[in-house]
Amino acid sequence: MSRVHVLLAAGGVVLALAAPGLATAQDLPGKVILEMRLRSESVDQDGFAKDAQAVTLRTRLGYETPAWNGFRGLVEGENVVALDEAYNSTTNGKVRYPVVGDPEVTELNRAQVSWTGNAADVVVGRQRLILGNARFVGNAGFRQNEQTFDALKAAYRPTKDLTVTYAYIDKVHRVFGRHNPQGAWDSDSHLVQADLKTKGGQLTGYGYLLAFDNAPTQSNATWGARFAGARPLQPKLSLTYEAEFARQTDYRNSPTDFDLGYLGLGVGLKRPAEWITVSYERLDGDGRRGFQTPLATLFAYQGWADVFLTTPPGGVRDLNLRAGATVKVGQKGTPLKLQAAAHDFTDDDGSRRYGREIDLLAALPLSKLLSAEARVAVFDGAGTGFADRQKIWLTLEAKY
Repeated sequence: MSRVHVLLAAGGVVLALAAPGLATAQDLPGKVILEMRLRSESVDQDGFAKDAQAVTLRTRLGYETPAWNGFRGLVEGENVVALDEAYNSTTNGKVRYPVVGDPEVTELNRAQVSWTGNAADVVVGRQRLILGNARFVGNAGFRQNEQTFDALKAAYRPTKDLTVTYAYIDKVHRVFGRHNPQGAWDSDSHLVQADLKTKGGQLTGYGYLLAFDNAPTQSNATWGARFAGARPLQPKLSLTYEAEFARQTDYRNSPTDFDLGYLGLGVGLKRPAEWITVSYERLDGDGRRGFQTPLATLFAYQGWADVFLTTPPGGVRDLNLRAGATVKVGQKGTPLKLQAAAHDFTDDDGSRRYGREIDLLAALPLSKLLSAEARVAVFDGAGTGFADRQKIWLTLEAKY
């Protein structure tokens, strides 16, 4: 058994044994937040002298007060420690290894005050911010150090079917941590979004005006709309569909002028325990830069190998087939989650191939508090600039 597997097994035992005693903390007024995630991530990527092997443990500890006249307070700290640091964390200087974006860090993750009323919610402070499907604004929650925001967020519900959200972002605390020069962005950004529930699905309109003092190339204005829903075809079988269009232009301190488009389309079938979707996503490029989504949960889109965290100047087109199923295993019928995806990547007009990717996932709850997950991503690049790579993740996570 390798050192990695020993560490994962030992970590799982520790978490499982600790669970009963730690769970009693929930008897306190309010809510105690305690999460631990042990992960092994290995990367074999062409062009690097060594393969990366990262074993990291993330711990979050926090507390949310009981509600008082609609108000709550929350504070949460986060620590990420590397148990095996044979990887380039972007801050440790180990450039002979591929990047695994999980640097060692100890920091304040969230510190917020929230108020909830009959038709409105307000959150002020350092917070987790996820809008819609996180394609443009999210917390990048897959990484050990999640992305949080110094922000004000207000949501208003004039009717039961309509929600209007506004957020102002003063600073972005990115996954790379405070020791990275790009670990925090000073921001003067305004986000507006309206979500309307209809009989056919949810219609979303949005405007994201992003301005970053120390990352001017990422400043942009994006306006768009998304419609997503499902329609029953027969008992326990539904047709799912989604369509999204957006336009992105330069904004405020952007050093270049641009006008780029985004298109996302998807159709699928869904049963209670199975689903399959065919999707098409295109982010335009003008030869100088591509359509960018700097605040997105990027891992969830365009393959888990993270080849396209930055959209190439020629844009990117992703035609993909994804499927998933939940099967019950063992005498207790424990739900095993399985998922697979196949991607084909080209530039935005399809004239240049970038490569193909296969992603696989298996996830299993081990107890009420503990879960395990395995993922694999294999990217087969075409031509220069898109190196072949293989990534494997093994994860144990406990939430109390």
